Amino acid sequence: MVRTGIQLYTLRGLEDELPTLLRRVAETEFDGVELAGFGETAPREVAAVLEDVDLEVAGAHVGIDALEDDLDGVAETCAALDCDRVVVPYLGDGHFESAAAVRETAARLSELADRLAERGLALGYHNHDHEFVPLEGDDRSAFDLLIDETDASLLIELDVGWAAAAGRDPTALLERLEGRAPLVHLKDVAEGRPVELGDGEVDVDACAAAARDAGAEWLLYEHDEPSDPAASLARGARTLSKFRE
Repeated sequence: MVRTGIQLYTLRGLEDELPTLLRRVAETEFDGVELAGFGETAPREVAAVLEDVDLEVAGAHVGIDALEDDLDGVAETCAALDCDRVVVPYLGDGHFESAAAVRETAARLSELADRLAERGLALGYHNHDHEFVPLEGDDRSAFDLLIDETDASLLIELDVGWAAAAGRDPTALLERLEGRAPLVHLKDVAEGRPVELGDGEVDVDACAAAARDAGAEWLLYEHDEPSDPAASLARGARTLSKFRE
């Protein structure tokens, strides 16, 4: 079964508290949300709203420092929200500037994935475009080496828009990531920047089909720079609704 949701980072411009954002999402065709951190609202209050509006939590973006500094606290919050996947949303260029840096990053993520697994949580990594930089002395990109240096214990939340912005074919990447990409970000881009779905260069239908074939459980809409977040929410929900199963 493939469900659809939205990464709540898309809606940060609305400046609503998390319970209000959840109620906005629940008015659309989306099945759930991916949290952008946990915000200031008590987990029990968020859980009550989620139950009230019948939304699921696909996962949560949590920075790597926050994870390493308070792993038990993150695990406790996730348990309260019935969230079983945590995703590192970003690591800077320096983590991918050389083969040695990538191997260090891979080891750090793998260790964290093992620690989270002990607490019943899976760890993923969400790409942007800078991970696809070519490596000196290696015919692979940093992203390719990261995949080679990790195993299925580290999930990859492929962002098809950023992959396309880097010049890669996201459908081919999804095929390679079969079994490792339960969460997939559907994003469109034009000239390297995010745009509304259908306005850019990404074949969203092909990406959705490839994600399904690769075993994706969630197709998640994200727009990093929406000019009108409320309109983007509605349009994203309508567009993804045709991919629900």
